[in-house]
Amino acid sequence: MDKSNKILVTGAAGFIGFHLVNRLCKEGYDIIGIDNLNDYYDVSLKEARLIELKPHIDSKKFVFYEEDITNIQKLENFFKNNQINLVIHLAAQAGVRYSMENPHAYIQSNIVGFMNILECCRYHKVGKLIYASSSSVYGGNKKIPFSESDRVDSPISIYAATKKANELMAHTYSHLYGIYTIGLRFFTVYGPWGRPDMALYIFTKGILENKKIKIFNQGKHTRSFTYVDDVIESIYRLVNINSLALQKYSILNIGGENPIDLMNYVHLIEKFLNKKGKYKFLPIQQGDVEKTVADTKELGDLISYYPTTKVEDGIKNFIDWYLNYYKIKGDTRLT
Repeated sequence: MDKSNKILVTGAAGFIGFHLVNRLCKEGYDIIGIDNLNDYYDVSLKEARLIELKPHIDSKKFVFYEEDITNIQKLENFFKNNQINLVIHLAAQAGVRYSMENPHAYIQSNIVGFMNILECCRYHKVGKLIYASSSSVYGGNKKIPFSESDRVDSPISIYAATKKANELMAHTYSHLYGIYTIGLRFFTVYGPWGRPDMALYIFTKGILENKKIKIFNQGKHTRSFTYVDDVIESIYRLVNINSLALQKYSILNIGGENPIDLMNYVHLIEKFLNKKGKYKFLPIQQGDVEKTVADTKELGDLISYYPTTKVEDGIKNFIDWYLNYYKIKGDTRLT
């Protein structure tokens, strides 16, 4: 890809967006980032990520705007005033459980916002759109591992339904307007600078604060956890792939190599904190999928890369970051 052209990254202050902007800037790309910095979780964490990106702002490789993708007029301006030929759309209202409390937020951000992105790509001749979907679209599928060819007609949360809708909308725009669209079904991404509403963050915080942690489904969940660096490497390779290697419309799983039982995941957190947790075991929550296992053959065939970071290494890296970020001192970990 021509590095003289700008890449638009939405959700640039988010967990994955932050890591991606950092990588792309280091690789020499010029990035425009937008994020509405909403208060779904601690805004100070998003602001701290942006501070980490300040060297790229100072070097003019990264320009950041606090804007909302639901504002079509502002979004149009970004496309009119910049030579954008690639959009990486990561902005969304995240969280399966919160989608039951505030479904309207998901329709606005994930449906209206995504429609705005597609329309801007259409009218401003953007050639390629990479966007975040989710493993949640597989719903209650029993066939394991989850493959891109599986039917995904039965989402069990509003969040999952919006992500499935995004895939359908992208298919339509690929068919009608020739835009190359690549939907990425992320499987439980984790790592440093992660979101506070996700399991690794919640468990680490709870153990350190001696609080009883809720373990749903009696701890019988199994997940393909995916380390954030593996996600970023996959997206980076997709940025650089020749369009001739792509279909107009693609869906790809990005998931960790080996699924792990939730309680084994928890015990690894305890190990690296050198501290036992207190737990309250509860039934499965509405909207939760009991087991996710990613089939990543299509991803590997396309970019010659598979997520391979060992979960032990990923958890340790997160805990190192967490203790440093929150300035937690003392003998809390095994050496």
